Amino acid sequence: MVGEEQAVLDHGFVRLDAVLADDLSVVNSARVSLAKRSDWEYSVGGNHRELSKADKGLVKFLMTKRHGTPFEHNAFRFHVKAPLFVFREWQRHRIASYNEMSGRYVQFDNPDFYVPDEFRQRVEGSKPGAYAYETWKGNNKQAASLFARHNQDSLDLYEWAINNGMATEHARIVLPVSLYSEMYWTTNARSMMNFLSLRNEQQAMAEIRAYAEVVESIFAFYMPVTAEAFRANGRMAP
Repeated sequence: MVGEEQAVLDHGFVRLDAVLADDLSVVNSARVSLAKRSDWEYSVGGNHRELSKADKGLVKFLMTKRHGTPFEHNAFRFHVKAPLFVFREWQRHRIASYNEMSGRYVQFDNPDFYVPDEFRQRVEGSKPGAYAYETWKGNNKQAASLFARHNQDSLDLYEWAINNGMATEHARIVLPVSLYSEMYWTTNARSMMNFLSLRNEQQAMAEIRAYAEVVESIFAFYMPVTAEAFRANGRMAP
């Protein structure tokens, strides 16, 4: 799975760049407080490894009692391509490390822009944190065409400014938040669960949820016992 690029939205992706994470790291970072250590149990022939029943129970106990620090001794490093408005919401999760492509230092050559297939209706009286998502009642095809034209007009103005000698740090201000950018995101399982509890749930913005679904599938692949305990605990981060 490391190095595999998984497509998200129309032009985005999530790629796991590196990983140092497994369920045993949770168990041993907890057991060290008692000067103890566990190891994997292997099937006959050594083709499959898993935690012991006692160690699985420990992971569940740590999760339900919210003993969070044992879930921090691991790391996932992702390379992500997403629209700017997705990144701005993503980067609200501050217990992580981020490095993003900078329009101050580089010129956006042939950039991608996000245009939804379907737009969402504004629902009067919908409160923050309790959103009601409905398909927009207007002409979605027309809206997509207008948005695409706006993106192209913005790009044309950006390129005009660049071609006339304007610094990239000022030329970029005309570009919309639908512009795709790229970032590296490094996080541990505890912080990831906090991200997933908010961004891979029904009330989350659809675009960031699409990314969170991929992230959760990767998390569950490398730390299946922890992921199962997270789901059983009502998807509450420890």
